[in-house]
Amino acid sequence: MGYAQLVIGPAGSGKSTYCSSLYQHCETVGRSINVVNLDPAAENFDYPVAMDIRELISLEDVMEELGLGPNGGLIYCMEHLEENLDDWLTEELDNYLDDDYLVFDCPGQIELFSHVPVLKNFVEHLKRKNFNVCVVYLLDSQFITDVTKFISGCMASLSAMVQLELPHVNILSKMDLVTNKRDIENYLDPEPRTLLAELNQRMAPQFEKLNKSLIELVDQYSMVSFFPLDLRKESSIQYILSQIDNSIQYGEDADVKVKDFDPEDD
Repeated sequence: MGYAQLVIGPAGSGKSTYCSSLYQHCETVGRSINVVNLDPAAENFDYPVAMDIRELISLEDVMEELGLGPNGGLIYCMEHLEENLDDWLTEELDNYLDDDYLVFDCPGQIELFSHVPVLKNFVEHLKRKNFNVCVVYLLDSQFITDVTKFISGCMASLSAMVQLELPHVNILSKMDLVTNKRDIENYLDPEPRTLLAELNQRMAPQFEKLNKSLIELVDQYSMVSFFPLDLRKESSIQYILSQIDNSIQYGEDADVKVKDFDPEDD
């Protein structure tokens, strides 16, 4: 069985930086991971690229040949990837062993993980190839400074959770840039009534019913919670990684194998 992280989130949320820091952390502790680039517009990387979608198709070529803009071109590229799951992706995945760990660095266009089925079909293909997959959703902590932005982030995360139907770890990235940590701590595991009161204070009275419905939606699912990530701290990276490993049962098979082959006592 293989293991995989699908790293998603809005543009600028720090996905590539997360992948790079995760790779460096694993290299330091002697653990092997492989980072895969799924962004056809990417140019520079701070990590060794194990697989690269640009070997299949690049955004620059699509925009030049088809006359598409950046967003339309990126959707075209990802749909082209979807059409080549059984060919290109399968061939690339065959280069990895059963217990390898892959981290997929995805583009930041929100429609790819909210309502376009490309990534859903992508992860279904991974599961057919016997991969345990976890979605890692990154949200820039600097933008979660008031309740309206927080609810917007929750809705985007919840949309991805419903669309992809996978174990999900939500991360507040760039915590090292936050000056007042108290502003963030209030939203890590928020109380619904408090959120609703703050939301009603910030918005006009005619939106009270909508506010109540949004808060109830988040509360009923009881799945949208965030872990803070400070890339300056190895302990923070390790904590996030342990949460993800637990969700995909990474290491459990290895523990069983070790116990199976323990020498018997004389």
